[in-house]
Amino acid sequence: MHVPSPILAPIVALVAWSLIMWLWMYTTRLPAMARAKMKPDPNAPRGEQMNQLPANVRWKADNYNHLMEQPTIFYAVAFALALLGIGGGINLTLAWAYVGLRVVHSLVQALVNKIEVRFVLFLLSSLVLVALTVNAARAVF
Repeated sequence: MHVPSPILAPIVALVAWSLIMWLWMYTTRLPAMARAKMKPDPNAPRGEQMNQLPANVRWKADNYNHLMEQPTIFYAVAFALALLGIGGGINLTLAWAYVGLRVVHSLVQALVNKIEVRFVLFLLSSLVLVALTVNAARAVF
């Protein structure tokens, strides 16, 4: 039996977290839309209608969108590390650090949205992503 690469666990964890944020987004957005008596308008420019919702409701959607952006690079490099057979050790630690930083970033954005704190968390997670990419590049090239 083939033992899966340990780096697959943080990949699955970040996907699961993204789905939690998706659920949180809709469990706050739909009631807010009902309270505002909003009717979805297919002719409204993208996102314009959502600007009518309270900021703390929009923050969840903003974060969900962020989880669909940079983490796609994380998924690619983590899968590359798994396929290269180097998904353990320091790469596994870095992958979990990336996931942890993204979860904390989500919580900050969804709850208080302090931009300075979010920036530091984003910068730190980006540096972790750079380290993972360098490790993958060293193995490939």
